[in-house]
Parts: sequence; structure tokens; C-alpha cells
Amino acid sequence: MESMNQNIVKLQYAVRGPLVTRALQLEAELAKGSKKPFKQVIKANLGDCHAMGQTPITFIRQVLALVIYPDLISCINVPDDVKKRAQDILNACGGKSAGAYTGSHGIDMIRKNVANYIKNRDGYDSDFNNICLSGGASAAIKYVMELFCNNPCKKSGVMIPIPQYPLYSASIAQFGLEPVGYYLDEDNNWALDVSELQRAIKEAESRCQVRAIVVINPGNPTGSVLSPDNVKTIIKFAKEHNLFIFADEVYQDNVYPSDMKFVSFKKVMMEMGSPFSEMEVASFMSLSKGYMGECGLRGGWMELVNMDKDVQAHLFKAISSNLCPTSLGQAGMDCVAKPPAPGEPSHERWLGEKSAVLASLKSRAKLAADAFNAMPGFKCNEVRGAMYAFPRFEIPKKAIEEAKKQNKAADVFYAFKLLEETGICVVAGSGFGQKPGTYHFRTTILPQPKLLKEMLDIFKNFQEKFLKEFS
Repeated sequence: MESMNQNIVKLQYAVRGPLVTRALQLEAELAKGSKKPFKQVIKANLGDCHAMGQTPITFIRQVLALVIYPDLISCINVPDDVKKRAQDILNACGGKSAGAYTGSHGIDMIRKNVANYIKNRDGYDSDFNNICLSGGASAAIKYVMELFCNNPCKKSGVMIPIPQYPLYSASIAQFGLEPVGYYLDEDNNWALDVSELQRAIKEAESRCQVRAIVVINPGNPTGSVLSPDNVKTIIKFAKEHNLFIFADEVYQDNVYPSDMKFVSFKKVMMEMGSPFSEMEVASFMSLSKGYMGECGLRGGWMELVNMDKDVQAHLFKAISSNLCPTSLGQAGMDCVAKPPAPGEPSHERWLGEKSAVLASLKSRAKLAADAFNAMPGFKCNEVRGAMYAFPRFEIPKKAIEEAKKQNKAADVFYAFKLLEETGICVVAGSGFGQKPGTYHFRTTILPQPKLLKEMLDIFKNFQEKFLKEFS
């Protein structure tokens, strides 16, 4: 242990931590016939859509089936646009096979389709040479994060929202960087206040050189959606302090209120004009979220905006050492970047399935927030985006004392007790970061409606029992 990389020892990743390990053990015990006070383990810890019963999008799966087994193209009864898309992807692969290595940064045809998607979304040109396909957004984020490991005298600092998705704190620890947390305003729907950004960067000056800022929009775990004015505020702050922007925008399809919409950092930055339009940004998108939910295919992309060309060349060189992202993940991303167009045979079915998934998530977002707000000791903001609720709850003093005896954080104690008594697995708020003295947990809204209602009813009963036990 003493001789290994200590950054790996420090690394923590709460969404797959000890609670999840115990959930898997309980699941195995149930399978062997062990008696428990519940019939199933509900894994509400991960944003794993298909594991929670979401139906795959037909167009994506049909294309993938033909890409992996091309003999079907000539004999299977699927729409012609599916066959053409699969053949186009195969023609762009070495030997016309998905089993061949692709370019290190992805298949050029797909990168061009991604650039066109971004242009249509934002109204500003996108150069496919600045697009890099990746094995999920997480891989791309880590590629860029590693660029900042270059200061032997003073650590490089990366500003991250609190609460944050643990990928960032884990990657920062892995690369020996310094986390600089800035608190989101829970009482204002998790908005971002520039005075809090200024506080955070000023307090970090003595221990590191702050060089980048991470923004997750729509928010994970908060379920928030930033307004264009909030995005402008962040851009101005980043310009003032010469910060690189990590724009985590993987939930851009998951915005639920009818009076709100996603707006990208690139779009706002370009609309602001010079000097803001010359700032450095890396934006990230994923096949795992949105309406697709194809977590296991590991598809993602990043767009690099205004990155120094020599730096970008070295980044791409480093990426090339990983050979290439999975070809099937790339094929899935192509279906996202270029879905069936109006008038094409698959369009109506694709649009219907996409709309149904997002409408169901919207109703479940409201169901979860309303249910938690009706429980004693809970307060939950409206879930406006992404796939999670992050409610705040009170923990009685007696329970806090019991948690200390067990050498656990109070919210971790709560989450373990919830798991052991109900089979519901959530992630304690301390795994994401939270203001001292407050307690939260993250739960997905992904269980299908019937199971989600059942889960929330079980939760209510557990909460009432927990308060009674420790009051």
C-alpha cells in the first residue's frame, strides 16, 4: 500500500461505493432465498435508465443490430433509412466492419454529423476537427482534466459545484489536482451566485492556482437548469479569472418545465461576442442520458472550443494512446446526432418514442418532488432537469449520535438503514458534497411509474418510523 500511487487511495466514487456493494450483497442473498423485510432491491443510486425498465429507442437498436451483423441488411424487414444508416456507418469503418479500429478521435463521418447537430442546436458553426468521440462523456472529461497536471510548485485548482457529480472529485484526486468547491444556492432552486464564486476562488488562492471551472447543466445531482443569465454570469467570472470551462451538458434533452429550455455555454458565449466568444470551453454529451439511456454502450462526444491548437494536438496525441472509442458507442452517437428526419420512414416512430420517454420522466420528476415534500422532515426543490431528486432532510440528534458510534456520517447512516430495512439504495449527500449541517441524498427518478410510486410509499413509511425511533 505504501508504494502505490496515493492519489488512487484518496479517490472516492460514492455512486458505486460501499452502499452499492451492500445492495448487491442483499440482492444475492434474496436470490438464494434469504428472508428480508423487502422483496427486491431498488437501485435508485445510478442513472441507469435501462436497468430501471426504460425501453430502448427502436431506431438506435435497429441500426446497431445491422452494424454488428451486416448480413441482416439484405434480409431483415426494417425501414430503408435504418439500412442506409447502418451501411453508411459500415462504409466508414475499416474493412466495412465494426470490428475494426476506428480513428482515435472517432469516425470522421460521425464527427461531421455531431458538428452539424451542434450547429443546428446553437446557430453557430462547429468544426468537426474539434469534435472527439469517446467512451462515454466520462472518458472525455478525464482526458481534458489531465491537461492541468503541470504545476510542480503549486497545485492546479479546479472549481466544482457543491453538490457535484463524484466523477469530478474522483478525477481531481486521481490527477493530484486541488478541488475548489463553490456552493449552489439550494433555496433558489440551486442557482449560482457570483459572490459565492468569488468567495471560493479567493479562499483557494493560498493553496492552489485555480485554472478551470466545472459547470453541470442540467444539474446532477440537483435536477436544476441554469437560466441564460446564470450562464452569462459564469462566463464573465471565468473570463475575469482566466478559467477554462468544463461544460457538462449530458442532460441537455432532460428539461421538464414547459417555460424552460436548455441553452449551451457555447451558444451564450458566442451571443455575448468578443472577448467572451474567444474563451476556451470543452462541452460534453453522452449516449447514456437524455431520452436514449444507453449507458452500457459507452458513447460520448466532446467539442473543444477555442483550445490552443498546439495543446489540442497534444491532447489528441494522448487520446490516441487509448486506440479508439468503441465503434458501437460511436454508431449510437451517430443516431443521436442525426436522428431520422421528417419524411423518413423511421421518423414518426422515433419521435413518438422520444416524446414518450421524456413525458414520462417529466411526470416522474413531479411525482418524486411532491412525494418528498409531503414527508415529515423533508424539503425537495422542483426537479427541473436531469434524472435525479436531491432532497434535504432532518436527522434527529439521537440518530446523529448513533451514526457517530458507528463511525459513519449521519446521512450515510440513514442511507444504510434505509437499504437494510427497505431494499432502497440511494447515495448519501456527503458523497456529492453539501453545506455543513445539512443532510441530503440523491435518488433517481428512473424507476418506472408503478415501481416509483411503490418506492416513494415505502420511503414515507420508513421516514415516519425513523423519526419515531430516534426522536
